[in-house]
Amino acid sequence: MNENDATIQFIKDERLLDPPTLERVLEKQRETGGSILSVLVSENLVDEEQCARIAAAAHRMEFINLAPEMIDPMVAHLISHKLASRFRVIPLERREQGLAVAMASPLDLVARDEIEVKTGYKVIPVAAVPECVTQAIHYHFDEANIAKQVVASMRLKHDATEEHEAGRKLADLSTQADDPISKLVASIIKGAIVARASDVHIEPQASDIRIRYRVDGTLRDMIRVPASAHQEAVSHIKIMADMDISERRIPQDGHMTVEHEGREYDLRVSSLPSVGGEKIVMRVLDKRVERWAFDKVITAPRDNQAFRQLLSNPYGMLLLTGPTGSGKTTTLYSVLQHVNTPEKNIVTVEDPVEYRLDGITQVQVKPIAGMTFPSALRSILRQDPDVILIGEIRDRETAEIAVGSALTGHLVLSTLHTNDAAGAISRLVNLGISPFLVGAALLGSAAQRLIRTCCPKCKEAHQASEAERAVLLGDSQDDETLQLWRGTGCSHCHQTGYRGRKSMYEILSVSPHVSRMVLDGEDDDAIKQQAITDGMQTLRMAAVREVLAGETTLEEVMRVVDMGRV
Repeated sequence: MNENDATIQFIKDERLLDPPTLERVLEKQRETGGSILSVLVSENLVDEEQCARIAAAAHRMEFINLAPEMIDPMVAHLISHKLASRFRVIPLERREQGLAVAMASPLDLVARDEIEVKTGYKVIPVAAVPECVTQAIHYHFDEANIAKQVVASMRLKHDATEEHEAGRKLADLSTQADDPISKLVASIIKGAIVARASDVHIEPQASDIRIRYRVDGTLRDMIRVPASAHQEAVSHIKIMADMDISERRIPQDGHMTVEHEGREYDLRVSSLPSVGGEKIVMRVLDKRVERWAFDKVITAPRDNQAFRQLLSNPYGMLLLTGPTGSGKTTTLYSVLQHVNTPEKNIVTVEDPVEYRLDGITQVQVKPIAGMTFPSALRSILRQDPDVILIGEIRDRETAEIAVGSALTGHLVLSTLHTNDAAGAISRLVNLGISPFLVGAALLGSAAQRLIRTCCPKCKEAHQASEAERAVLLGDSQDDETLQLWRGTGCSHCHQTGYRGRKSMYEILSVSPHVSRMVLDGEDDDAIKQQAITDGMQTLRMAAVREVLAGETTLEEVMRVVDMGRV
């Protein structure tokens, strides 16, 4: 029985098509000269499962209703995640004849050959629904699950006397791919990248080690590791980050670069001695330049246009304000990318330099070596700059140089820690800068916050409650129903209802009215009211806009913005 005969017999036995439809398919197959299965697929007459069953029957192969729990984890990992994803295959079990492999395309001879080379087993192809294969790969190669499997299989040593052998063992950690500690650390780092985490916390507790990821600004518990593995894991990370493994009494900083799926990531590593042992925090820095694209960072058209207008000035000072972790550095880098042209000389002074930017000279502050913000700025001014970025204005000397540079033909970008945009003006005055100079040098200031956005996979609409209406609409309420959105929680967003973050801004442009008020010594509230009259949108207004647009929830914006203020 040939392939077509087997296919026809299977269709009849399973009653997949009625006789007239089958006859029409056979007629088209004779016209095209292809296979019956290709005609069935082109006509959308079979679903994925039926297609896989027909292919298996036509080639006398086994078919399996694949589920992740049917697969032995040890067998699944006989091949790499990269190989499994590329060919959509996953090993099922060892058999006398060879290795049974679930395949979305069981006739793929290239995939079979590569698996045989990698494993040394003869491949027994087993047909499966492609979507089921994908789910099984995701389950068995999920980095959190891999870490849990490593922890479960580790032969941990509880005898304290064996700690003296640590030096000999550690020499092998960086080269032994099968070492449990190496696997554990690699899984933790890869898991953080997959989860889009900005930071990894490895925290010693009384009975175990707690691993947490900071995702979208909030910490999530991931796994627990037995405490007896703590010192080896910390030492392995220190080796990778080029830190001193023998020094456990003082804090240390290190750095490593890792590659995941063809992309490079920088990891800034910090160790901190604590009562239970050293705590490790790793900051994960994605080196992709596109993440700083101006239009992707500043997404609201109104804010985007306001920034563009401020940056069209050839000189002056633009300040970003907000708490730590509000995305000021990312916005500043996007601004640099926007103004970075071959005709401009751009120099930055940062502490630390988080990302490397092509075409821009970046200076790292080193107070121990005498390289402070003021000393670095004085040197920069002799380098003929057009644009200067100052990581943060912390003292009067830095503020004086920044304002002076803005007044002498340079575009100066920097940050301050204030609650709103108007607060940047009084902060400069409090640092000792004359109100006249502030009013003359400052182009504008922007207060920034980061909010989590609703998960697109589980987002659903709901009718606003009276309390929500009161916060969002105030006295301007009407009788119409108000529709809001929220995420219900799914695997895509780790059951949080949120996935990803976006920035929102309060942008104060220094108009002639505002400049005059600065010169007259008016307070922040008066300046803010004038800016609103001039058209400024406050953080509260921006928050209401994002909630009504369905981008986020009222609960989320209330977490980062005082909704009781104007």
